[in-house]
Amino acid sequence: FIARPCAMGLKIQANGPQKAQPNAILEKVFTAITKHPDEKRLEGLSKQLDWDVRTIQRWFRQRRNQEKPSTLARFCESMWRFTFYLYIFTYGVRFLKKTPWLWNTKECWYNYPYQPLTVDIHYYYILELSFYLSLLFSRFTDIRRKSSGNKNHTNYPGFLLPCFFHAHHYIEEGPLHLLPVPDFLIMFLHHVAAISLIVFSYVNNMARVGTLVMCLHDAADVLIEAAKMANYAKCQILCNLLFAMFAILFITSRLGVYPIW
Repeated sequence: FIARPCAMGLKIQANGPQKAQPNAILEKVFTAITKHPDEKRLEGLSKQLDWDVRTIQRWFRQRRNQEKPSTLARFCESMWRFTFYLYIFTYGVRFLKKTPWLWNTKECWYNYPYQPLTVDIHYYYILELSFYLSLLFSRFTDIRRKSSGNKNHTNYPGFLLPCFFHAHHYIEEGPLHLLPVPDFLIMFLHHVAAISLIVFSYVNNMARVGTLVMCLHDAADVLIEAAKMANYAKCQILCNLLFAMFAILFITSRLGVYPIW
């Protein structure tokens, strides 16, 4: 109700990629056998259909692209995540600035484990856990990205490349589609680890430490989702600026503040 009108206002089209010409034989191979036929299979299909190999390769490429979501769908997903990250980070900051353990981390262990679990902490944990559970289960139905072979690369400055390993599941365009490890597996393990840490800290009443860690990690996610939306809206300068801000915040918060806090 909100993201779609915003996307339309930014002239983001809902049109998907070009559709492949209907062909029952190729469709059967695509759905039942392989989406990436080897040279031997291509030659066999070429003889069977009396098509040249390049035409068949083009058909499979277009058919794979059909399963990719439109830019509008990606924008809406990014806006939803941006809204959540912005809300949860704002909530975390407003809550933590009233707590003593934000200013003195030794308070995280004062009277541990006999520390009261307040309503604010419980609400914070429920929101974070619910969100990461939704991300975990949505991996099985989520929109397809790099696996479909997106070629619309965004040229980010070279000094930002170390941040790509963390951000590869956020930025669809980029060189990380060359990584040998499937994106699905990486993100699945990432979400499992996040959920395990949230549950572990809650069960062991390490909620004070947990609130600090969650708030610190949510800070950079706001900017990367904003960068994605700018990218989909073809505001390349704004996208690069937001991504540079994300890189700086990521490095300072997770590689600087987090280890020594």
